[in-house]
Amino acid sequence: MVNASPHRVAILVYDGVTLLDVAGPAEVFKEANRFGADYRIVLLSPSGADVTSNLGVRMAVDGAVSSQPAPDTLLVPGSDRYPRTPVGGDLADAARIPAAVAGRVASICTGAFVLAAAGLLDGKRATTHWRVTRELAVRCPTCHVEPDAIYVRDGTTYTSAGVTAGIDLALALVEEDHGPDLARDVARALVVYMQRAGGQSQFSAPLQGPPPRSPALRTITDLVTANPGGDHSLAELAKHLNVSTRHLTRLFHDELSTTPARYVENIRFDLARALLDQGHTATRAATQAGFPSYDSMRRVFATKLSISPAAYQRRFGTARRTNPN
Repeated sequence: MVNASPHRVAILVYDGVTLLDVAGPAEVFKEANRFGADYRIVLLSPSGADVTSNLGVRMAVDGAVSSQPAPDTLLVPGSDRYPRTPVGGDLADAARIPAAVAGRVASICTGAFVLAAAGLLDGKRATTHWRVTRELAVRCPTCHVEPDAIYVRDGTTYTSAGVTAGIDLALALVEEDHGPDLARDVARALVVYMQRAGGQSQFSAPLQGPPPRSPALRTITDLVTANPGGDHSLAELAKHLNVSTRHLTRLFHDELSTTPARYVENIRFDLARALLDQGHTATRAATQAGFPSYDSMRRVFATKLSISPAAYQRRFGTARRTNPN
């Protein structure tokens, strides 16, 4: 049912704001109006002055946060500046003031850092871009960060992952307001998924971090990386170092927060993804990455990405389309 009065969507903008964080969700709400919704979109800045986006595009605003009526929805987009720099007090206040009276508050990508600086994520579940989920957890230690989520709802607070995840979140808000049929019409009009399969792990870079500090453990990780298809059972790895399986397991736990078996699986998984990106068949990728079989690789992909190797390759193997002629 369409509301009797317009639903005010206030988008907080500021110098350096990511343009797509603003435009993507705004386009969803604008498109929803074509199908019977009544969203009124306003751009607000902390001081009421116009701002310049990350692309250098000048954005005219409708006023200052303090001069506007309470929004039904407050959207806080992100910026390349966060988390590289702390969020200024003026920007944090500009989010905190309308959030106190808004019906719901949502962040796009690193806009979560603005919400965190405003104290709006304390004790709540949240997400942000996969590259900076750890930093968000550091900035907001009472927040439970979910690194694989496309978007997270905790009460009336919403957070989303990378820039295009703002479109996913906006569609979810439209569905919440007007039901799945209208939201589906919007998704079809914009040629986007109503709900994409899998979490944001499918977009992330390889899982492996810096090499271990321990020389013994570095020997093992180098061995696995150099020959992922070898016999890397716990017993064989421990024998290679002439240590007990219990001691090797403790080394992995203390320094890498994982098990030897999980580490080997992650190495194989990362290599398989790279091979699929390069255009190798799924069967060949499984063999070269060291998986015992294609089925074992498929199970790992299903667990980590919620999609099959074939589906992953269709999405990320190439941006080119086959010429039908």
